[in-house]
Amino acid sequence: MAAVDIGTNSTRLLIADQDGNALLRRTVVTGLGRRVAETGRLHAEGRAVTLETLERYRELIGDHDVTIARAVATAVGRNASDVGAFLDDAADALGVRPEVITGEEEAALSFAGAVSDLGPGDWTVVDIGGGSTEIVTKAGGHSYEIGSVKLTDRHLVARPVELERLEAARLTVRNHLGSRQTDRSEIVGVAGTWTSLAGLSLGRYDPDEVHHYRLTRQDVTRWIDRLSQLSVEETAALPGFDPARAPVILGGTIVAEQVMIGLGAEACLVSERDLLDGIVIGLRR
Repeated sequence: MAAVDIGTNSTRLLIADQDGNALLRRTVVTGLGRRVAETGRLHAEGRAVTLETLERYRELIGDHDVTIARAVATAVGRNASDVGAFLDDAADALGVRPEVITGEEEAALSFAGAVSDLGPGDWTVVDIGGGSTEIVTKAGGHSYEIGSVKLTDRHLVARPVELERLEAARLTVRNHLGSRQTDRSEIVGVAGTWTSLAGLSLGRYDPDEVHHYRLTRQDVTRWIDRLSQLSVEETAALPGFDPARAPVILGGTIVAEQVMIGLGAEACLVSERDLLDGIVIGLRR
């Protein structure tokens, strides 16, 4: 089975066996949705890189004798006016036509994947993407139209960031999230912001160590303080994460901090399992 996620900042692939065990994971930072909030259209360079990535994924899918596959586009597909033509080209490149899914389905798939190896519990899953953020429990969830790329495009393009712009970015996130005080002591975090913060904290990126790494709210705020004082080039040189995420990791970290504050969460359990795993679970049914 194969699952593909075309997002605002990255394009990802999971190939799993019939029991749902991961055989291969790939993530490429493609930047399809850079400046989409400003222009309403897909980023031209990001579009080309995404299609090239999908062509490579098609080869990997063929190499693994995949018999069933599903591809989805998330916030970038919901926000871009020219997504229809892109989906046609993406279908040619990948061999599977991507579906634009709603924020609610995105939240449900992320939840299913994130908790798949956690067992029963009152989990709250937070998926921070480039264009949206999903907060979901087993009772349901909601998608908020703010993410690492959107926040960066609005407030954080120039680096380092002075305090006034940093606080403006925090306020923007709070305005999108609204009042969400629920007194959660710990949440489950999925997708690139959380896994990058775990890798940065470890000083290396090892998926086995990143999976279920525990980040405290203080850790997250300390990373905001540090990242805001660095240039993008200095950020890219930090060990433990994909340097291609350097332009947007500060934005994602601000979203993470504000979500934790809003939920009353003192810590986050980072999960390598996410939306892609949720898609695979659906394919197995």
